[in-house]
Amino acid sequence: MSEHNAGLSQELLEIRDLTRKFMSKEVLPAEEKAPFDAFELPDDVLLALQKKAKSIGLWSVRAPQEYGGGGLSLLASTVIAEETAKCKMGAYVPACGATGSNPPAPILLGTKEQISRFAIPAIQDGKKAFVAISEASGGSDPARSIRTRAVLKGDRYILNGSKMWITGAEKANWGLLFARTGDQGQRGGITCFIIDGKPKGMTIKEMNVIRSYSPYEIFLENVEVPVEHRLGEEGQGFALCEKWLVEGRVPYSAGTIGIAQAALDIAVQWAKDREVFKSKLADKQAIQWMIADSDMEIRAARLLIYEAAKRCDEGLSFKTEASIAKVVSTETAGRVVDRCIQIMGGMGLSKELPLERWYRELRIKRIGEGPSEVHRMVLSRELLN
Repeated sequence: MSEHNAGLSQELLEIRDLTRKFMSKEVLPAEEKAPFDAFELPDDVLLALQKKAKSIGLWSVRAPQEYGGGGLSLLASTVIAEETAKCKMGAYVPACGATGSNPPAPILLGTKEQISRFAIPAIQDGKKAFVAISEASGGSDPARSIRTRAVLKGDRYILNGSKMWITGAEKANWGLLFARTGDQGQRGGITCFIIDGKPKGMTIKEMNVIRSYSPYEIFLENVEVPVEHRLGEEGQGFALCEKWLVEGRVPYSAGTIGIAQAALDIAVQWAKDREVFKSKLADKQAIQWMIADSDMEIRAARLLIYEAAKRCDEGLSFKTEASIAKVVSTETAGRVVDRCIQIMGGMGLSKELPLERWYRELRIKRIGEGPSEVHRMVLSRELLN
């Protein structure tokens, strides 16, 4: 694999190399023993990998150090995100879950009791959480589409409604759920609630999709949530999570580019080794151009991702840069993996290699974290206004 350092500091290069070594020496050998479409490792295998990740500083890397996380910058966690995506499960579970996950950042703005009860166990012990925003009425503009309602009665809220496309809801220990406490269509009318476990009246249904792991639909029928589990004040739901939603698009984008780079590395080696019509496949101009186009597009997307991360770390506005990075990276990754399959022909479609799985799972990335069309709409409005 050719090295493209993209102006990273020596410290960041060392973090990148550490992550690569962990993936190649620890994660990939463990993943090879799992079924092709598996989305989790056996508990004993995963716990051993997580212990190793903690020992080398690759655990919950974005979470604050004071709570047991790595406390790394967004750029550092973005560099790590690209590398941890380079496995079969990488489009959904970076490093097969070995590096843990950061809890939804709004919980860190909660009360001391909320942080102690929910955030710290998520960071230190890997307790899982979900975030429930999207609904059947539409997820691109939550301010107008959220119809799940929360009504205060005494010392608790009564929640009724439903949520769709919720990742990880079934095995989550807790979650953040957004419901309407104000008038329909008002962004200030949305409040965030902590859902502890599986309260009475909440049911979960699997929604089968193109990838092996499915999201879930959540139904709420007179679900009671104590006032102390309201996160922030009424109507502050989106104000609490606005920066977090934007920030999440950056490592999300980096993961797609990690997969694209891994696919290109496989295809390049194949082209160098494969003989067709008495010469190497790499000698064919059509193949050379597919490889060159893929490399150029990956480099460009990576720089856009780094730009967004750097602006965040410097305290600058990065909403536009995050949207650009998200659209360019997800669309680039889809094209690159498609080309790599074409280069490899039938082998590219075989389950002997991860390309077929990546091809399916990358399709979701152009919809998750906001569809490409919505990001284009937001960018065009900014330019035109």
